[in-house]
Amino acid sequence: MAPNDSAETPGEATSTVVGRRKTARYIVPVAVAGVAAATIGLVPALASSGDPDLPEISAQELIEKIAASDEEQLSGTFKISTDLGLPLDGLAGSLVPGGGGEGKDGGAAAPQDKLMELTSGTHTLRVAADGPERQKLSVLGDASEYSVIHNQGEVWAYDSESDEVYHAEAPEGRDGGGHAEKAPKGTVGAAATPKDFAEKALAAAGDTTSVTVDGTAQVAGRDAYQLLIKPKQSGSTIGSVRIAVDAENGVPLKFTLSAASGGKAVVDAGFTKVDFAKPAASTFAFTPPEGAKVTEADELETGKDERGAAQKALPGQLAELDGLAGEGGFNVIGKGWTSIAEITSPGGKGLPEAGSDDLPAEAQGFLDALGDKVTGKFGSGTVFKTRLVNALLTDDGSVYVGAVTKDALVRAADAAAK
Repeated sequence: MAPNDSAETPGEATSTVVGRRKTARYIVPVAVAGVAAATIGLVPALASSGDPDLPEISAQELIEKIAASDEEQLSGTFKISTDLGLPLDGLAGSLVPGGGGEGKDGGAAAPQDKLMELTSGTHTLRVAADGPERQKLSVLGDASEYSVIHNQGEVWAYDSESDEVYHAEAPEGRDGGGHAEKAPKGTVGAAATPKDFAEKALAAAGDTTSVTVDGTAQVAGRDAYQLLIKPKQSGSTIGSVRIAVDAENGVPLKFTLSAASGGKAVVDAGFTKVDFAKPAASTFAFTPPEGAKVTEADELETGKDERGAAQKALPGQLAELDGLAGEGGFNVIGKGWTSIAEITSPGGKGLPEAGSDDLPAEAQGFLDALGDKVTGKFGSGTVFKTRLVNALLTDDGSVYVGAVTKDALVRAADAAAK
């Protein structure tokens, strides 16, 4: 019998449960965790060969199973497809300072440049992990391969197409031997057991989210339960999140994020093959090929180009935003899936005028392609759209942003104008 027990919990609480799985820390190379954690930690399979007959399980029990998962070793192949509804291909080189082409920070093999390709299109990847000390992620091209390897405190990245190598020490958060530093015991607010953690998530349940166990599936040859998360509120651009969870070890094997508007999934990544046996030690060994260009991370200088300047300025920008929150310039409207962030720009400055020094001609076409002119009690403004996150920038400089529809943004701006 296919399980169909259900429970309700906010999307944020469920995401936290999944995000704190031990497996997510192990299968993502440390150098690219910020880019790939959401896709590798919750990877869905693309093929199903029939629904297995598994014992019934409740949503709470399935969340507990995810939280209790302690798999540290695996290898596999999976595909990821991303469709945000943005013309992202080629934009990195033309609109992002320092992006694309030569002159990249760290060269063509630098993870922060290469892995931006995963934000659009369909890609095939291989992943391997052997505990917190060794991980490898490879992005496979038609006639090339890009790999990031973490091996006992060292991070290597190699781009076979350009024959360039990037080398760095493991980032902070690991000890001198490359071991992951564990959080101290007794951390305030930490759940003692997976059951405690799941109960905390369910105790925070509100009336905005539905979480159900929606049947079973075959994922990369393994039996899995399907956890279905859906907003109850109208006005969200998110239709549902579906996660396939390994019935034996609790590792999430499938993640599909669908838009409320329907059509192709916004994110659909999936294991086509997975093995939880210990990978061979040679999997994580790397020696730069003879003649390859090697760039050491500590040799890089910041501020050499526009990107470096932007990175250097970012902390100050974040501090300014934090200051806005303290002064009442940052406000959250609503709750749950339809919450909207309202940000008031200092000085009330809105979009720059077309053709001005602040808005180059090449950027105007991009903005026009994304933006819809709107009016309301707040005055007038422009809504910039993706399939998932939309933002309204009013002519007086206020910004309203959230995973909500254009109409919801206009209503929020009108309400604030009263």
